[in-house]
Amino acid sequence: MSSTKDVLSVLSIDAKPYIYSFPLQHTALLVIDMQRDFLLAKGFGEIQGGNLEAVQASITPTRKLLEACRGAGMTIVHTREGHVPDLSDCPSSKLVRQAATPNNTQHNLIIGDKGELGRLLVRGEYGHDIIDELKPLPGEVVIDKPGKGSFWNTAILHKLKARAITHLIVSGVTTECCFATSIREANDRGFECCGIVEATSGYNDSNFKQCSLDMIHWSQGLFGFVANLQPLLDALTPLGIQSVTGSSTPPQTPPDFDGNLTISSLQKAFKNGLSPVTVIEALYNKIEAYHRVDPAVWIYLESRENALDAAKALTVKYSDRSALPPLFGVPFSVKDSIDITGLPTTTACPPLTHVPSASAVVYDKCLAEGALFIGKTNLDQLATGLTGCRSPYGIPHSVFHKDYISGGSSSGNAVSVGANLVSFSLATDTAGSGRVPPGFNGVVGYKPTRGTISFRGVTPACLSLDCIALTTHTISDARSLWQILEEYDPLDQYSKPVISFERHINSIGPQARAFKFGIPPQKALSLCSFPHRRKFNETVATLQKLGGVLTPIDWSPFQNAGKLLYDGTFVSERLASLPDDWLGKSRSLLHPVIVQLMDAVVERQSTAVQAYRDLQAKAIYTRQAEQVFSYSATGIDVLVVPTAPTHWKISEVLADPIKKNSHLGEFTHCGNVLDLCGVAVPAGTYPVKELSGNEADEGELPFSVTFLSGSRMDAEMLEIARRFEESMKENAC
Repeated sequence: MSSTKDVLSVLSIDAKPYIYSFPLQHTALLVIDMQRDFLLAKGFGEIQGGNLEAVQASITPTRKLLEACRGAGMTIVHTREGHVPDLSDCPSSKLVRQAATPNNTQHNLIIGDKGELGRLLVRGEYGHDIIDELKPLPGEVVIDKPGKGSFWNTAILHKLKARAITHLIVSGVTTECCFATSIREANDRGFECCGIVEATSGYNDSNFKQCSLDMIHWSQGLFGFVANLQPLLDALTPLGIQSVTGSSTPPQTPPDFDGNLTISSLQKAFKNGLSPVTVIEALYNKIEAYHRVDPAVWIYLESRENALDAAKALTVKYSDRSALPPLFGVPFSVKDSIDITGLPTTTACPPLTHVPSASAVVYDKCLAEGALFIGKTNLDQLATGLTGCRSPYGIPHSVFHKDYISGGSSSGNAVSVGANLVSFSLATDTAGSGRVPPGFNGVVGYKPTRGTISFRGVTPACLSLDCIALTTHTISDARSLWQILEEYDPLDQYSKPVISFERHINSIGPQARAFKFGIPPQKALSLCSFPHRRKFNETVATLQKLGGVLTPIDWSPFQNAGKLLYDGTFVSERLASLPDDWLGKSRSLLHPVIVQLMDAVVERQSTAVQAYRDLQAKAIYTRQAEQVFSYSATGIDVLVVPTAPTHWKISEVLADPIKKNSHLGEFTHCGNVLDLCGVAVPAGTYPVKELSGNEADEGELPFSVTFLSGSRMDAEMLEIARRFEESMKENAC
C-alpha cells in the first residue's frame, strides 16, 4: 500500500516504449562521465579519434536537465571513468588493445600516458575531472569507476540503495559505451532507467546513437526507457526550489525560523535565505529554558557567543546558497565519550577525563560538512548502562515525563534531540545505548552496521562491539547523516571496506511494497509491560497493512547472543581498555553501581579457555542469524522487536539498578554481538496511568520499536522503517 506522500510525488512523462512513471523521492539523476578527457580538445576522447562536436552537443541539454533535477530536490550522482595513479585497477587489455591494432596510425598514447590535460584517464589529473559547466555541488555523489559501466568495482549500488533510489534518469557520454553499459548494469540490479535523448551523445552519433537508444527500449522495454528532454523539464520545472546566491539581492526581511530542526527542513530553509545565526539565537533561548526543566542534559555547553561566531563564519564562507554543504548550519550535540580537540572527554568518569589533541573522525566530518557544534551530552559512566541513572553529572529524565528515565548510556544525546535542542546527536552503541534512549524520548536511534562509520577518537566501552550511533528526528535524517559519515577508515582496526555484496532492489510491481518480517516468540514478548505489549501488537498490524508478511523465525540465536554479552566473558572487555590497576586506584571516584559491576567482572576470574569458547559461540550464533536474514525465499528482511520491554521510573531504577537495567536490554543486547544493524523508531504513545496502574497519573509516555537486520542490510532496513514512520505520522493526523 503506497503512502499519500509517495502517490503525490509520482511523475509521468512520454517515453518509449510507453509512459515512464517515477517517484520523485526515489529517483536519481545519473550523469555519466562528463569529463574534460572526453569533452575537451587534447583529451583522451579526441586522442582516440573522437568527434568532439558530437559529444559537446550534449553539454547544454545535460546542464538544463541537471538544473531542473537539482531544483526539484532530486538525488544527483556523477560518474568519472579513470584509474588510480599506479594503474593497478586497469586491466591490461584496456591498456593495449587499441594501441596494438595492426597498422595503427591514429595515436600512440594509452591510459596513464602524459597528455596536455594531464595523465590520460588518471584520477586526480585535470582531464579526469568533470567540466566546469556541470561541476558537482556539495553533497552530490561522485563515483570514480574503473570501467565503462558504473557498477563494476564501485560503491554506486550501495550509495543509491542507501538513499532509497529505485529509479534512474540517465544522461552523459558516450551513448554507445558508458551510457548504455551503465543502464544495462542498473537494469540487472533492478532499477527502472530512462535515458534522455538530447542529454547523451557519442563520438559517432550518425552510426551508433540511435541504435544504442533503440536497443534500450526494444522488446517492450527490455532494458529500460528512452525519453526526450522537454517533457521531463516540463514535469520538473514547477517543482523547482529558488535559492539565494551570493550575487543576488538578499530578501529585505530574512525568513523567520519555524522551529523545525530536521536536517531536510533546515536545508530548504537555508537555501531560501534563513540565517544560521537566527537558528542559533532561537536554540540558545530554548536550551536555557530547558535547563530549568532538566539541568542534567549537558556536561559541556558551547557558549552562545562561540556558537554565534561559528554561525557567522559559516555564512561568510558559504555565501552562495545554491552550493551549500549538506549539513550547513545544522546544530548537533556529541556524547561526552567522543573526542573534540581541546575539550575534556569525561565519559562521565572524572578519573578517566583527558583533553585530546585530535578530534574524533566522526566529529571532524560533521564540521567539514557545515554542522554547528552545540555541546557535549551526559551519559552513563564509562558508557555502561541503559538507564541514564549512572552519572556524576546528574540524572536526565525523559522529555515526556520528569519521573521516568531517559535511558542510557547515551542519555543526554536522546534528550537533546527529543527536547528539540539540536537536529542530531553523535552517540555510541554497544548493548543498546544508541537505541533505548531514543526510544524513551520519542526520536530515532540508528545503529549502523559496525565499522561503517569510523570509531576512531572515541573512548571504548567494549571495543570489538562498539559502534557510532546517530540520534535524529526522522529516519530520512538518519539515512542522510549515515551517508555523509560512512567511510572506510584504515586506521580503525574494526572499520569495514565500503564495497560489499549488495542485494538487488524491487523498483516496480507488488514486490516493491512487500517485505518479510519476523518478531520474537510469545515467551520473549511476555517480558513486556502491558502497554508495551499492546503497542507492539499494533505495530505488527501496521506493518502488515504496509505490505509486510509476518514470517516465522528461529529466535534462539538472538536470545543466546544477548545472554552471551553479559553472562559470558565479553563483559571482561569493559576492563580491557583500562590499565590493570585502574579499578583499584579509581574505585572511590566511581559511581557505586559501576564499582559493583566492575567488581563482579573481576570476581568471575574468566579464563582464556572460557573466552575462546564464547568467541566460538558468537560465531555460531552469527551464522545462525545470517540464515534468518538469508537472501532466499525463507529469509526475512527485518526483525521487529520492542525497543525496550517497559519504561522504568527513575525511583524504580535507583532502588534496583542492576536488575532493572538488565531487563531493558532484552531486545538490544544481541545487536552488536551478531553484527546487525538496527534503528529504533517512535511507534506512538500511551497513557502513563496504563503503565503505572495509578489513575491519578497524568501525561503520556513514548513507545518505540526497533528494526534489526543483517550486516550491511542498512539500506533495506531503513526504507522499511521509513515507511513505518510515515504511516505512524499519517495515522496521527
